[in-house]
Order: sequence, then C-alpha cells, then structure tokens
Amino acid sequence: MNLIDTKGKVIAVDFDGTIVEHKYPVIGNEMMFAFATLKAFQSKGHRLILWTYRKGKELEEAVEFCRQNGMVFYAVNENFPGETVEGDFSRKINADIFIDDRNVGGFLGWDVIWQTLHPESGDYAHQLKNKDAHINYRNVKKKRWFGWG
Repeated sequence: MNLIDTKGKVIAVDFDGTIVEHKYPVIGNEMMFAFATLKAFQSKGHRLILWTYRKGKELEEAVEFCRQNGMVFYAVNENFPGETVEGDFSRKINADIFIDDRNVGGFLGWDVIWQTLHPESGDYAHQLKNKDAHINYRNVKKKRWFGWG
C-alpha cells in the first residue's frame, strides 16, 4: 500500500541544487535524472511548480533552461499561472510536496524521490524508459570523469 496518496499532487520543485547542480547565479549541470523524473511526474498527473529564489533575468534563464530540456511547469514561483502578475503576493507556495536540496537530510536524489512517491512503479531506471535520461547520465558521468563542467 502506498502511504502517500500521489493522485494529482501539487509538487513544488527548487531549481539550484535540485534540478541542476548549485552554481547560482549561473546554471549548473542537470542533476542525474532530474528532467526525466519531472516529466514522469507530469505524466502521472502531478502539477509541478518551479519554486526558486531566482528572480528577474536569472529566473528567466532557469525557466528557459527547463523549457529547452522539455520541461514546462504548471506555474513559476506562484500557486497558479498569473497569480503574481499584479500587486503584493505571498512567496509561500501551497503545495502538497516540496522537493528541495535544503531539506533536512539534504537532497535525496531523483531515484529515491521517485521510489518514495511511486513505490508501485518498480525499478526506477526501467520505469522512466527515457533514453534521454540515460544519455544525459552518461554525459554527466563523462564530464565528471574528464573534468569537464
């Protein structure tokens, strides 16, 4: 039995240190399986909110980086699209789940997060069936081995 009801959850996801390696204000390399996992969450019916400290140009760059990697969020630093267009607003996001590298215990890794929210799915890598995720993983591994990036 799944202890966490994951049907259509709102998931707030941090950017630096969670989707990409923490290199703020520049954009770091993708964390292993980040985009593949986020896309898989969307395919399961979750609404994803990009929830980040970034604003202005740095935020635009992060949103564009995600878009170039096939990830378009339901909302960005707001509870729903258009919430923050005018006036004062709370930076507090109303989400069911928060994924952030600043959690107690640090960032768990996308494989552990996936298995925690969808334990019925079985083996993580086989469940994603995302060739891009495996290619990205090999490229990140190569960069680290040879000292690139």
